[in-house]
Amino acid sequence: MSAPPTDRPAVRPRSGRRPIPPLIFLLVLALAALTVWWSVLQDEQERDAQQAAACTSAAAAPPSLDPGTLSVRVFNATDQGGLAQSVAAELQGRGFVVEEIANDPTSREVTGVGEIRHGPRGNDAAAFLGLFLRGAGDYLDTRATAVVDLVLGPEFVFPDSLTSPEDVAAALRSVSSASAAC
Repeated sequence: MSAPPTDRPAVRPRSGRRPIPPLIFLLVLALAALTVWWSVLQDEQERDAQQAAACTSAAAAPPSLDPGTLSVRVFNATDQGGLAQSVAAELQGRGFVVEEIANDPTSREVTGVGEIRHGPRGNDAAAFLGLFLRGAGDYLDTRATAVVDLVLGPEFVFPDSLTSPEDVAAALRSVSSASAAC
């Protein structure tokens, strides 16, 4: 006689394999993939931030202008006689158009190496001239022309306070290369 039929499935004997080691392997693999993607995304964010910073500095950088198109007045606000004349001669040698050479006609106190005075129409010219005088202050006034005043201050030392032509050219090259990257 045979055994009565049952609706229960036959019980399989255990295969002896444990599911834990493959699960641990998959978890380690997933963590490694997550770490790689995290690193890739961080690198991409750093590159984007560097490019944005370069573009911002390129936008704020002084323009590259032809010195012959700028009108500059050189004023001496120090007690050194002939300083404005020496600086004006140097600027003319570098191609600038010097309209006037005199002592500072204003009663404004100048500190440091000097300041660059200009109106709104002279913003680009003042930024460009600022490349030639390291540490000069910027003073925006209400003049309607694009004429820029270079006022020499008490800490100005001729010719050390003027930026060398090579350094100015290098600064303009770095600005143009940063602009090209944007």
